[in-house]
Amino acid sequence: MEGLDFSIVAPYYALLLRGTWLTVAISLEAALLSLAAGLLFAVTLLYLPRLIQYPVRFFMWLFMGTPLLLQLFVIYFGLVQVGLDIPAFGAGVIGLGLHFAVYNADVFRAGLAAVDHGQTEAGRTLGLGRWQTLRYIVVPQVIDSTLPTIGSNMIALLKESAIVSMIGINVLVYATQLAISETYRPFEFYLIAGLIYYLLNIVLEVVLHRMEKRIELTR
Repeated sequence: MEGLDFSIVAPYYALLLRGTWLTVAISLEAALLSLAAGLLFAVTLLYLPRLIQYPVRFFMWLFMGTPLLLQLFVIYFGLVQVGLDIPAFGAGVIGLGLHFAVYNADVFRAGLAAVDHGQTEAGRTLGLGRWQTLRYIVVPQVIDSTLPTIGSNMIALLKESAIVSMIGINVLVYATQLAISETYRPFEFYLIAGLIYYLLNIVLEVVLHRMEKRIELTR
């Protein structure tokens, strides 16, 4: 039986490094989009008129009920037919970001609903308007209280970023497949890719843990 030979990985170091960099880049941009859109969705569902809420509710229902891969295919391949030619990287960011935005929206909505109504009244007493109160008093508390759950979603997003390889983005999984297609040595490259993902997850967990500690110290 042929044994493992990790020396074959060395010539593909640059390819795997680029794949890792693109994984980090697309995950970071998608995470920022998911946070911003998720908070916007949550605020819409709680504070804006029903006429505006209905499209958001439908959008969230649609994205929760369909696979991420299908959403990526629609954004990248489908929108071209209606004149929207989005580059693969942009489609990956949009697909990943919106997919996790709907889950973040549920977390943020619960956090907003849990804030004591007295906080809003205090903001009004200080002369702040409705949206100023929301921005400066309510939202910071929501971000603090929801960070652990949102952090779990971001870790999931990092792992799910592998799926964007299906639309041709040279993320780590895509780079790994290219290397395997040339060497016919899948086990070594899959182990290396798994190790890299594991290390990325550790780094993200450390960052989130430090953020939680810093928030605790400022309370």
